[in-house]
Amino acid sequence: MAEKKVSTEKKIVATAGTYGILRRPIISEKAAKLSENNSVAFEVAIDATKEDVARAVQAIYNVKPTKVNIVVTKGKVKSFRGRSTGTQRTVKKAYVSLPADAKLDLSANI
Repeated sequence: MAEKKVSTEKKIVATAGTYGILRRPIISEKAAKLSENNSVAFEVAIDATKEDVARAVQAIYNVKPTKVNIVVTKGKVKSFRGRSTGTQRTVKKAYVSLPADAKLDLSANI
């Protein structure tokens, strides 16, 4: 009798809430430098955790991240023509490190 190999890893499936976690990829000079080291930057939901971001990247792009760092950038106060003031929005960013052999196509699965 041939033995069947049973996979112990669960496949993570993308749901509607998963797409709400990763808002958009960040395209900047810093993000371009990160891509040389196999990392990607995303703008994420304010209430997202590192585990949520890792699960979302794995479900959407089929790549398991090695590390996730999160930064919250507070909105700055700006004045308009010296009269009124307003506040820029607060942004939460996730810097996701990927395995060395992984390639991430950000234009796919959007």
